[in-house]
Amino acid sequence: MRYDKEWFKRVFPNLAKEVLEGGGVTDPLRGFTPGPVDFIRRARSVREAEEVIDYLERVGEIGRDEAESLRRKLREEGLESFGSRKGPGYYFKYAAGVEE
Repeated sequence: MRYDKEWFKRVFPNLAKEVLEGGGVTDPLRGFTPGPVDFIRRARSVREAEEVIDYLERVGEIGRDEAESLRRKLREEGLESFGSRKGPGYYFKYAAGVEE
């Protein structure tokens, strides 16, 4: 079924403007997949970070070498070496452009 552009503009004026003029809002997190460090940055303690690494290794998200590298960094440099903690609502605030 084909529709012409004028019909589309008449029936869906706001959607037509967004689609045809490119005025839509882009999602800054589109296509983003959190990695091991993103999950570790949610941990509240070294023990929680160790549990995250163990889990990711157990389910096959990371290999043994990467898990050992993350554990070594955690032991030698501490939890803070992965970056500041990502608290509740971090990604909502990030997408909205709100600084923490």
